Amino acid sequence: MNKLHMIAKGVAPILAALLMTACAAPEFKQPAMDVPTAFKESQLPDAQVKTAADGSTWKAAQAAEAQPRGEWWLAFNDPALNELVNEATRANANLAVAAARVKQARAIAGIAEADRIPQVGLNAGAQRLRQSPVEAGLPAGTPVDPAKVFSANLTASYEVDLFGRVSSNVAAARGDAASVEANYRSVLLAVQADVAQTYFRLRATDAELETLNRTVQTREENVKVNQRRFDLGDIGEFDLSRAKTELATARAEAIGLQRQRVTTEHALAVLLGKPAASYTAGNSPLLDGTLMPAIPAGLPSSLLERRPDIAAAQRAMEAANARIGVARSAMFPSLMLNANAGGVSGGTVADVFKWSSRSWLLGAALSLPVIDGGRNRANITRSEAALEESVGTYRQSVLTAFAEVEDNLAGLRILAGQTVQIEDAVVSARRSADLAQKLYTAGRSSYLDLLDAQRNLATVERNAVQLRGNRAVTTVALIRALGGGWDAAGAAPVVAQQ
Repeated sequence: MNKLHMIAKGVAPILAALLMTACAAPEFKQPAMDVPTAFKESQLPDAQVKTAADGSTWKAAQAAEAQPRGEWWLAFNDPALNELVNEATRANANLAVAAARVKQARAIAGIAEADRIPQVGLNAGAQRLRQSPVEAGLPAGTPVDPAKVFSANLTASYEVDLFGRVSSNVAAARGDAASVEANYRSVLLAVQADVAQTYFRLRATDAELETLNRTVQTREENVKVNQRRFDLGDIGEFDLSRAKTELATARAEAIGLQRQRVTTEHALAVLLGKPAASYTAGNSPLLDGTLMPAIPAGLPSSLLERRPDIAAAQRAMEAANARIGVARSAMFPSLMLNANAGGVSGGTVADVFKWSSRSWLLGAALSLPVIDGGRNRANITRSEAALEESVGTYRQSVLTAFAEVEDNLAGLRILAGQTVQIEDAVVSARRSADLAQKLYTAGRSSYLDLLDAQRNLATVERNAVQLRGNRAVTTVALIRALGGGWDAAGAAPVVAQQ
Protein backbone atom coordinates (compact mmCIF):
# COMPACT_ATOMS: atom_id res chain seq x y z
CA MET A 1 0.00 0.00 0.00
CA ASN A 2 2.83 2.36 0.89
CA LYS A 3 4.51 1.57 -2.45
CA LEU A 4 1.32 2.36 -4.32
CA HIS A 5 0.98 5.59 -2.41
CA MET A 6 4.57 6.55 -3.23
CA ILE A 7 4.08 5.72 -6.92
CA ALA A 8 0.89 7.76 -7.06
CA LYS A 9 2.62 10.61 -5.28
CA GLY A 10 5.42 10.61 -7.82
CA VAL A 11 3.27 10.12 -10.92
CA ALA A 12 0.66 12.76 -10.05
CA PRO A 13 2.93 15.80 -10.66
CA ILE A 14 4.11 14.29 -13.95
CA LEU A 15 0.53 13.76 -15.14
CA ALA A 16 -0.40 17.28 -14.09
CA ALA A 17 2.57 18.71 -15.99
CA LEU A 18 1.64 16.72 -19.09
CA LEU A 19 -1.94 17.98 -18.94
CA MET A 20 -0.78 21.56 -18.52
CA THR A 21 1.61 21.22 -21.43
CA ALA A 22 -1.05 19.62 -23.60
CA CYS A 23 -3.48 22.52 -23.29
CA ALA A 24 -1.16 25.52 -22.89
CA ALA A 25 -0.41 27.80 -25.83
CA PRO A 26 2.63 26.65 -27.80
CA GLU A 27 5.84 28.59 -27.33
CA PHE A 28 5.86 31.49 -29.76
CA LYS A 29 8.64 31.26 -32.33
CA GLN A 30 9.63 34.21 -34.45
CA PRO A 31 9.31 33.32 -38.16
CA ALA A 32 12.68 33.06 -39.88
CA MET A 33 13.25 35.82 -42.43
CA ASP A 34 16.06 36.31 -44.89
CA VAL A 35 17.12 39.78 -43.76
CA PRO A 36 19.88 41.34 -45.90
CA THR A 37 22.90 42.80 -44.10
CA ALA A 38 22.52 46.10 -45.97
CA PHE A 39 20.16 47.79 -48.38
CA LYS A 40 21.27 47.44 -51.97
CA GLU A 41 20.80 51.17 -52.56
CA SER A 42 22.59 52.32 -49.41
CA GLN A 43 26.05 51.99 -47.88
CA LEU A 44 26.22 51.98 -44.08
CA PRO A 45 28.91 53.31 -41.76
CA ASP A 46 31.06 50.46 -40.53
CA ALA A 47 30.62 51.60 -36.93
CA GLN A 48 26.95 50.60 -37.00
CA VAL A 49 27.64 47.05 -38.16
CA LYS A 50 28.92 44.17 -36.06
CA THR A 51 30.94 41.39 -37.65
CA ALA A 52 30.43 37.80 -36.53
CA ALA A 53 33.06 35.08 -36.42
CA ASP A 54 31.85 33.70 -39.74
CA GLY A 55 32.29 37.07 -41.40
CA SER A 56 28.60 37.95 -41.60
CA THR A 57 27.44 41.39 -40.48
CA TRP A 58 24.50 42.07 -38.22
CA LYS A 59 22.96 44.44 -35.71
CA ALA A 60 21.15 43.20 -32.62
CA ALA A 61 17.44 44.00 -32.94
CA GLN A 62 15.53 45.57 -30.06
CA ALA A 63 11.77 46.04 -29.81
CA ALA A 64 11.21 49.66 -30.72
CA GLU A 65 7.70 50.00 -32.10
CA ALA A 66 6.60 51.89 -28.97
CA GLN A 67 9.49 54.35 -29.07
CA PRO A 68 8.77 57.94 -30.12
CA ARG A 69 9.19 58.35 -33.84
CA GLY A 70 10.38 61.92 -33.36
CA GLU A 71 9.25 65.02 -35.20
CA TRP A 72 10.94 63.97 -38.44
CA TRP A 73 9.29 66.76 -40.42
CA LEU A 74 11.42 69.31 -38.55
CA ALA A 75 14.36 68.17 -40.69
CA PHE A 76 12.82 70.11 -43.59
CA ASN A 77 13.14 73.42 -41.67
CA ASP A 78 9.72 74.58 -42.88
CA PRO A 79 7.52 76.33 -40.26
CA ALA A 80 4.42 76.04 -42.49
CA LEU A 81 4.91 72.27 -42.78
CA ASN A 82 5.39 71.97 -39.01
CA GLU A 83 2.08 73.75 -38.39
CA LEU A 84 0.20 71.61 -40.91
CA VAL A 85 1.50 68.32 -39.49
CA ASN A 86 0.62 69.36 -35.94
CA GLU A 87 -2.85 70.44 -37.05
CA ALA A 88 -3.48 67.16 -38.85
CA THR A 89 -2.29 65.20 -35.83
CA ARG A 90 -4.92 66.96 -33.74
CA ALA A 91 -7.86 66.93 -36.16
CA ASN A 92 -7.52 64.17 -38.79
CA ALA A 93 -10.66 61.99 -38.92
CA ASN A 94 -8.89 58.73 -39.79
CA LEU A 95 -6.56 59.24 -36.85
CA ALA A 96 -9.54 59.76 -34.54
CA VAL A 97 -11.02 56.47 -35.80
CA ALA A 98 -7.74 54.65 -35.13
CA ALA A 99 -7.55 56.17 -31.63
CA ALA A 100 -11.09 54.96 -30.89
CA ARG A 101 -10.09 51.45 -31.96
CA VAL A 102 -7.19 51.57 -29.52
CA LYS A 103 -9.62 52.42 -26.71
CA GLN A 104 -11.84 49.50 -27.71
CA ALA A 105 -8.93 47.06 -27.83
CA ARG A 106 -7.67 48.18 -24.43
CA ALA A 107 -11.17 47.79 -22.98
CA ILE A 108 -11.43 44.25 -24.39
CA ALA A 109 -8.08 43.44 -22.81
CA GLY A 110 -9.45 44.78 -19.52
CA ILE A 111 -12.48 42.51 -19.84
CA ALA A 112 -10.18 39.51 -20.29
CA GLU A 113 -8.09 40.60 -17.30
CA ALA A 114 -11.21 40.67 -15.14
CA ASP A 115 -11.46 36.86 -15.35
CA ARG A 116 -8.27 36.61 -13.28
CA ILE A 117 -10.00 37.78 -10.09
CA PRO A 118 -13.16 36.54 -8.31
CA GLN A 119 -16.43 38.09 -9.46
CA VAL A 120 -18.41 39.44 -6.51
CA GLY A 121 -22.02 40.64 -6.62
CA LEU A 122 -24.80 41.76 -4.31
CA ASN A 123 -28.44 40.62 -4.56
CA ALA A 124 -31.33 42.03 -2.58
CA GLY A 125 -35.04 41.45 -3.05
CA ALA A 126 -38.51 41.31 -1.58
CA GLN A 127 -41.37 38.93 -2.42
CA ARG A 128 -44.97 38.43 -1.37
CA LEU A 129 -46.32 35.02 -2.18
CA ARG A 130 -49.02 32.54 -1.35
CA GLN A 131 -48.35 28.83 -1.57
CA SER A 132 -50.93 26.19 -2.23
CA PRO A 133 -51.66 23.82 0.68
CA VAL A 134 -49.91 21.00 -1.20
CA GLU A 135 -46.73 23.10 -1.65
CA ALA A 136 -46.82 23.95 2.04
CA GLY A 137 -47.24 20.25 2.98
CA LEU A 138 -50.80 20.73 4.30
CA PRO A 139 -54.02 18.84 3.54
CA ALA A 140 -55.90 20.04 0.51
CA GLY A 141 -58.34 22.83 1.28
CA THR A 142 -56.35 24.11 4.27
CA PRO A 143 -56.27 27.93 4.22
CA VAL A 144 -52.76 29.34 3.67
CA ASP A 145 -52.02 32.98 4.39
CA PRO A 146 -49.85 35.06 2.06
CA ALA A 147 -46.26 35.57 3.23
CA LYS A 148 -43.55 38.15 2.74
CA VAL A 149 -39.93 37.15 2.08
CA PHE A 150 -36.96 39.54 2.25
CA SER A 151 -33.46 38.50 1.18
CA ALA A 152 -29.98 39.95 0.82
CA ASN A 153 -27.08 37.90 -0.52
CA LEU A 154 -23.41 38.44 -1.33
CA THR A 155 -22.32 36.17 -4.20
CA ALA A 156 -18.85 35.26 -5.45
CA SER A 157 -17.60 33.10 -8.30
CA TYR A 158 -14.13 32.28 -9.56
CA GLU A 159 -12.84 30.10 -12.38
CA VAL A 160 -9.69 28.23 -11.40
CA ASP A 161 -7.29 28.50 -14.34
CA LEU A 162 -6.41 24.82 -14.35
CA PHE A 163 -5.39 24.53 -17.97
CA GLY A 164 -4.51 28.08 -18.98
CA ARG A 165 -7.76 29.19 -20.60
CA VAL A 166 -7.87 32.46 -18.71
CA SER A 167 -4.17 33.27 -19.06
CA SER A 168 -4.18 32.41 -22.77
CA ASN A 169 -7.25 34.55 -23.33
CA VAL A 170 -5.57 37.44 -21.52
CA ALA A 171 -2.42 37.02 -23.62
CA ALA A 172 -4.50 37.03 -26.81
CA ALA A 173 -6.38 40.17 -25.79
CA ARG A 174 -3.12 41.91 -24.90
CA GLY A 175 -1.66 40.93 -28.26
CA ASP A 176 -4.71 42.30 -30.05
CA ALA A 177 -4.46 45.56 -28.11
CA ALA A 178 -0.76 45.89 -28.91
CA SER A 179 -1.48 45.21 -32.58
CA VAL A 180 -4.20 47.88 -32.68
CA GLU A 181 -1.88 50.37 -30.96
CA ALA A 182 0.80 49.66 -33.57
CA ASN A 183 -1.82 50.17 -36.29
CA TYR A 184 -2.64 53.53 -34.71
CA ARG A 185 1.02 54.53 -34.97
CA SER A 186 0.98 53.35 -38.58
CA VAL A 187 -2.05 55.54 -39.32
CA LEU A 188 -0.39 58.45 -37.51
CA LEU A 189 2.75 58.08 -39.62
CA ALA A 190 0.67 57.76 -42.79
CA VAL A 191 -1.31 60.92 -42.00
CA GLN A 192 1.82 62.93 -41.21
CA ALA A 193 3.58 61.67 -44.35
CA ASP A 194 0.50 62.33 -46.51
CA VAL A 195 0.33 65.89 -45.20
CA ALA A 196 4.00 66.47 -45.99
CA GLN A 197 3.76 64.92 -49.47
CA THR A 198 0.57 66.82 -50.33
CA TYR A 199 2.15 70.03 -49.07
CA PHE A 200 5.22 69.57 -51.25
CA ARG A 201 3.05 68.67 -54.26
CA LEU A 202 1.15 71.90 -53.70
CA ARG A 203 4.37 73.91 -53.48
CA ALA A 204 5.73 72.20 -56.61
CA THR A 205 2.51 73.08 -58.44
CA ASP A 206 2.90 76.70 -57.32
CA ALA A 207 6.45 76.71 -58.65
CA GLU A 208 5.27 75.21 -61.94
CA LEU A 209 2.55 77.85 -62.16
CA GLU A 210 5.15 80.52 -61.57
CA THR A 211 7.21 79.10 -64.44
CA LEU A 212 4.15 79.04 -66.70
CA ASN A 213 3.27 82.62 -65.74
CA ARG A 214 6.75 83.72 -66.81
CA THR A 215 6.19 81.90 -70.08
CA VAL A 216 2.86 83.73 -70.51
CA GLN A 217 4.60 87.06 -69.90
CA THR A 218 7.20 86.18 -72.51
CA ARG A 219 4.48 85.26 -74.99
CA GLU A 220 2.66 88.52 -74.28
CA GLU A 221 5.83 90.48 -75.01
CA ASN A 222 6.25 88.53 -78.24
CA VAL A 223 2.70 89.41 -79.31
CA LYS A 224 3.30 93.09 -78.58
CA VAL A 225 6.57 93.12 -80.52
CA ASN A 226 5.13 91.22 -83.47
CA GLN A 227 2.01 93.38 -83.52
CA ARG A 228 4.15 96.51 -83.65
CA ARG A 229 6.37 95.10 -86.41
CA PHE A 230 3.30 93.91 -88.33
CA ASP A 231 1.78 97.38 -88.11
CA LEU A 232 5.05 98.80 -89.46
CA GLY A 233 5.08 96.26 -92.27
CA ASP A 234 8.30 94.58 -91.15
CA ILE A 235 6.74 91.10 -90.86
CA GLY A 236 3.80 89.24 -92.29
CA GLU A 237 0.66 88.08 -90.52
CA PHE A 238 2.06 84.54 -90.16
CA ASP A 239 4.50 85.44 -87.34
CA LEU A 240 1.83 87.50 -85.55
CA SER A 241 -0.70 84.67 -85.72
CA ARG A 242 1.85 82.18 -84.45
CA ALA A 243 2.74 84.49 -81.54
CA LYS A 244 -0.94 84.82 -80.59
CA THR A 245 -1.37 81.03 -80.81
CA GLU A 246 1.57 80.45 -78.47
CA LEU A 247 0.19 83.00 -76.00
CA ALA A 248 -3.25 81.34 -75.91
CA THR A 249 -1.66 77.90 -75.49
CA ALA A 250 0.49 79.05 -72.57
CA ARG A 251 -2.51 80.66 -70.90
CA ALA A 252 -4.54 77.44 -71.33
CA GLU A 253 -1.75 75.40 -69.73
CA ALA A 254 -1.65 77.78 -66.77
CA ILE A 255 -5.43 77.55 -66.33
CA GLY A 256 -5.28 73.75 -66.54
CA LEU A 257 -2.61 73.62 -63.86
CA GLN A 258 -4.90 75.61 -61.58
CA ARG A 259 -7.26 72.61 -61.56
CA GLN A 260 -4.44 70.40 -60.31
CA ARG A 261 -3.63 72.93 -57.60
CA VAL A 262 -7.24 73.16 -56.42
CA THR A 263 -7.52 69.36 -56.23
CA THR A 264 -4.31 69.13 -54.20
CA GLU A 265 -5.50 71.92 -51.90
CA HIS A 266 -8.76 70.07 -51.26
CA ALA A 267 -6.86 66.87 -50.46
CA LEU A 268 -4.77 68.78 -47.92
CA ALA A 269 -7.94 70.20 -46.33
CA VAL A 270 -9.33 66.68 -45.80
CA LEU A 271 -6.07 65.59 -44.15
CA LEU A 272 -6.34 68.57 -41.81
CA GLY A 273 -9.90 67.64 -40.87
CA LYS A 274 -11.38 70.73 -42.53
CA PRO A 275 -14.11 71.21 -45.16
CA ALA A 276 -12.56 71.86 -48.56
CA ALA A 277 -14.67 75.00 -48.98
CA SER A 278 -13.25 76.62 -45.84
CA TYR A 279 -9.54 76.03 -46.49
CA THR A 280 -7.24 78.05 -48.70
CA ALA A 281 -3.52 77.36 -48.96
CA GLY A 282 -1.26 80.32 -49.57
CA ASN A 283 1.00 80.52 -52.60
CA SER A 284 4.44 79.12 -51.71
CA PRO A 285 6.51 77.95 -54.71
CA LEU A 286 9.12 75.27 -54.06
CA LEU A 287 12.10 77.17 -55.41
CA ASP A 288 15.06 75.31 -53.92
CA GLY A 289 15.50 71.55 -53.92
CA THR A 290 18.83 71.63 -52.11
CA LEU A 291 17.07 72.07 -48.74
CA MET A 292 15.87 68.46 -48.71
CA PRO A 293 17.50 66.53 -45.83
CA ALA A 294 19.69 63.51 -46.53
CA ILE A 295 18.06 60.44 -44.95
CA PRO A 296 20.34 57.55 -43.85
CA ALA A 297 18.61 54.23 -44.37
CA GLY A 298 20.29 52.37 -41.48
CA LEU A 299 20.45 48.59 -41.27
CA PRO A 300 17.68 46.36 -42.62
CA SER A 301 17.35 44.66 -39.23
CA SER A 302 16.50 47.99 -37.60
CA LEU A 303 13.66 48.41 -40.10
CA LEU A 304 11.88 45.50 -38.37
CA GLU A 305 12.02 47.51 -35.15
CA ARG A 306 10.82 50.84 -36.51
CA ARG A 307 7.99 50.00 -38.90
CA PRO A 308 4.65 50.15 -37.02
CA ASP A 309 2.90 47.92 -39.57
CA ILE A 310 5.51 45.20 -38.99
CA ALA A 311 5.02 45.63 -35.24
CA ALA A 312 1.25 45.23 -35.71
CA ALA A 313 1.77 42.02 -37.68
CA GLN A 314 4.16 40.76 -34.97
CA ARG A 315 1.60 41.37 -32.20
CA ALA A 316 -1.15 39.76 -34.27
CA MET A 317 1.00 36.61 -34.55
CA GLU A 318 1.45 36.53 -30.77
CA ALA A 319 -2.30 36.92 -30.23
CA ALA A 320 -3.06 34.11 -32.71
CA ASN A 321 -0.53 31.89 -30.94
CA ALA A 322 -2.22 32.54 -27.58
CA ARG A 323 -5.63 31.63 -29.01
CA ILE A 324 -4.34 28.15 -29.74
CA GLY A 325 -3.99 27.78 -25.96
CA VAL A 326 -7.57 28.98 -25.48
CA ALA A 327 -8.82 26.42 -28.00
CA ARG A 328 -6.80 23.60 -26.45
CA SER A 329 -8.04 24.36 -22.93
CA ALA A 330 -11.64 23.75 -24.05
CA MET A 331 -10.84 20.01 -24.30
CA PHE A 332 -9.97 19.79 -20.59
CA PRO A 333 -11.99 20.20 -17.38
CA SER A 334 -12.94 23.63 -16.10
CA LEU A 335 -13.41 24.25 -12.39
CA MET A 336 -15.75 26.97 -11.14
CA LEU A 337 -15.96 27.90 -7.44
CA ASN A 338 -19.13 29.56 -6.12
CA ALA A 339 -20.07 31.11 -2.80
CA ASN A 340 -23.25 32.72 -1.51
CA ALA A 341 -23.85 34.27 1.90
CA GLY A 342 -26.65 36.44 3.22
CA GLY A 343 -29.93 36.44 5.04
CA VAL A 344 -33.56 35.50 4.34
CA SER A 345 -36.49 36.57 6.51
CA GLY A 346 -40.23 36.44 6.38
CA GLY A 347 -40.63 39.25 8.90
CA THR A 348 -39.25 42.73 8.24
CA VAL A 349 -36.32 44.06 6.22
CA ALA A 350 -34.33 44.48 9.43
CA ASP A 351 -34.77 40.80 10.22
CA VAL A 352 -32.73 39.88 7.11
CA PHE A 353 -29.57 41.06 8.84
CA LYS A 354 -30.14 39.10 12.05
CA TRP A 355 -27.80 36.21 12.79
CA SER A 356 -30.69 33.82 12.98
CA SER A 357 -31.66 34.64 9.36
CA ARG A 358 -28.25 33.77 7.95
CA SER A 359 -27.80 31.42 4.99
CA TRP A 360 -24.74 30.40 3.03
CA LEU A 361 -23.61 28.15 0.24
CA LEU A 362 -20.23 26.95 -0.96
CA GLY A 363 -19.86 24.93 -4.14
CA ALA A 364 -17.49 23.77 -6.82
CA ALA A 365 -18.48 22.65 -10.32
CA LEU A 366 -16.16 20.65 -12.55
CA SER A 367 -17.23 20.40 -16.20
CA LEU A 368 -15.63 18.36 -18.94
CA PRO A 369 -16.79 17.92 -22.53
CA VAL A 370 -17.45 14.28 -23.40
CA ILE A 371 -19.04 14.30 -26.84
CA ASP A 372 -18.86 17.52 -28.85
CA GLY A 373 -18.97 16.18 -32.39
CA GLY A 374 -15.38 17.28 -33.04
CA ARG A 375 -16.17 20.94 -32.31
CA ASN A 376 -13.19 21.55 -30.02
CA ARG A 377 -10.73 19.73 -32.28
CA ALA A 378 -11.96 21.78 -35.25
CA ASN A 379 -11.55 24.94 -33.20
CA ILE A 380 -7.92 24.04 -32.49
CA THR A 381 -7.33 23.46 -36.20
CA ARG A 382 -8.93 26.82 -36.97
CA SER A 383 -6.71 28.57 -34.41
CA GLU A 384 -3.58 26.95 -35.83
CA ALA A 385 -4.60 27.99 -39.33
CA ALA A 386 -5.16 31.56 -38.08
CA LEU A 387 -1.58 31.55 -36.76
CA GLU A 388 -0.33 30.36 -40.16
CA GLU A 389 -2.26 33.20 -41.78
CA SER A 390 -0.76 35.80 -39.42
CA VAL A 391 2.74 34.43 -40.10
CA GLY A 392 2.15 34.87 -43.82
CA THR A 393 0.90 38.42 -43.24
CA TYR A 394 4.01 39.20 -41.19
CA ARG A 395 6.33 37.85 -43.88
CA GLN A 396 4.54 39.88 -46.55
CA SER A 397 4.77 43.04 -44.40
CA VAL A 398 8.52 42.57 -44.02
CA LEU A 399 9.07 41.98 -47.73
CA THR A 400 6.94 44.99 -48.61
CA ALA A 401 8.86 47.17 -46.15
CA PHE A 402 12.23 46.18 -47.64
CA ALA A 403 10.93 46.82 -51.17
CA GLU A 404 9.55 50.26 -50.25
CA VAL A 405 12.87 51.35 -48.75
CA GLU A 406 14.79 50.10 -51.79
CA ASP A 407 12.30 51.78 -54.14
CA ASN A 408 12.66 55.18 -52.48
CA LEU A 409 16.43 54.93 -52.07
CA ALA A 410 16.68 54.14 -55.78
CA GLY A 411 14.22 56.92 -56.56
CA LEU A 412 16.27 59.52 -54.71
CA ARG A 413 19.48 58.33 -56.36
CA ILE A 414 17.97 58.52 -59.83
CA LEU A 415 16.26 61.84 -59.20
CA ALA A 416 19.54 63.29 -57.93
CA GLY A 417 21.23 62.28 -61.18
CA GLN A 418 18.39 63.75 -63.23
CA THR A 419 18.55 66.98 -61.25
CA VAL A 420 22.24 67.47 -62.05
CA GLN A 421 21.56 67.04 -65.76
CA ILE A 422 18.43 69.19 -65.80
CA GLU A 423 20.22 72.04 -64.00
CA ASP A 424 22.86 72.02 -66.72
CA ALA A 425 20.07 71.96 -69.29
CA VAL A 426 18.38 75.00 -67.69
CA VAL A 427 21.61 77.00 -67.89
CA SER A 428 22.10 76.06 -71.55
CA ALA A 429 18.44 76.70 -72.44
CA ARG A 430 18.48 80.15 -70.86
CA ARG A 431 21.65 81.04 -72.75
CA SER A 432 20.14 79.73 -75.98
CA ALA A 433 16.91 81.71 -75.48
CA ASP A 434 18.88 84.88 -74.72
CA LEU A 435 20.98 84.50 -77.88
CA ALA A 436 17.90 83.73 -79.97
CA GLN A 437 16.19 86.89 -78.68
CA LYS A 438 19.19 89.03 -79.57
CA LEU A 439 19.49 87.51 -83.06
CA TYR A 440 15.79 87.98 -83.73
CA THR A 441 15.87 91.57 -82.51
CA ALA A 442 18.82 92.25 -84.79
CA GLY A 443 16.94 90.67 -87.69
CA ARG A 444 19.48 87.92 -88.11
CA SER A 445 17.12 84.99 -87.40
CA SER A 446 13.48 84.12 -87.88
CA TYR A 447 10.74 84.17 -85.30
CA LEU A 448 10.52 80.40 -85.53
CA ASP A 449 14.10 80.12 -84.20
CA LEU A 450 13.23 82.39 -81.27
CA LEU A 451 10.03 80.49 -80.59
CA ASP A 452 11.83 77.15 -80.63
CA ALA A 453 14.42 78.39 -78.11
CA GLN A 454 11.73 79.81 -75.82
CA ARG A 455 9.68 76.61 -75.99
CA ASN A 456 12.75 74.58 -75.09
CA LEU A 457 13.49 76.83 -72.11
CA ALA A 458 9.90 76.61 -70.84
CA THR A 459 9.94 72.81 -71.09
CA VAL A 460 13.29 72.47 -69.32
CA GLU A 461 12.28 74.84 -66.52
CA ARG A 462 9.03 72.92 -65.93
CA ASN A 463 10.94 69.65 -65.85
CA ALA A 464 13.31 71.12 -63.26
CA VAL A 465 10.40 72.22 -61.08
CA GLN A 466 8.71 68.83 -61.38
CA LEU A 467 11.94 67.04 -60.42
CA ARG A 468 12.25 69.31 -57.39
CA GLY A 469 8.77 68.33 -56.25
CA ASN A 470 9.41 64.65 -56.93
CA ARG A 471 12.56 64.72 -54.79
CA ALA A 472 10.65 66.27 -51.87
CA VAL A 473 7.81 63.75 -52.15
CA THR A 474 10.23 60.82 -52.46
CA THR A 475 12.23 62.01 -49.45
CA VAL A 476 9.06 61.92 -47.34
CA ALA A 477 8.20 58.51 -48.81
CA LEU A 478 11.61 57.19 -47.70
CA ILE A 479 11.07 58.49 -44.17
CA ARG A 480 7.68 56.79 -44.12
CA ALA A 481 9.17 53.54 -45.44
CA LEU A 482 11.78 53.67 -42.68
CA GLY A 483 9.07 53.84 -40.03
CA GLY A 484 9.07 57.59 -39.47
CA GLY A 485 12.59 58.07 -38.20
CA TRP A 486 16.15 56.99 -38.41
CA ASP A 487 17.71 58.05 -35.11
CA ALA A 488 16.66 56.14 -31.98
CA ALA A 489 19.06 58.06 -29.74
CA GLY A 490 17.30 59.52 -26.75
CA ALA A 491 14.14 57.55 -27.39
CA ALA A 492 12.10 56.47 -24.41
CA PRO A 493 12.61 52.85 -23.32
CA VAL A 494 9.96 50.31 -24.19
CA VAL A 495 7.80 49.25 -21.24
CA ALA A 496 6.56 45.74 -21.89
CA GLN A 497 3.32 44.67 -20.23
CA GLN A 498 3.55 41.46 -18.28
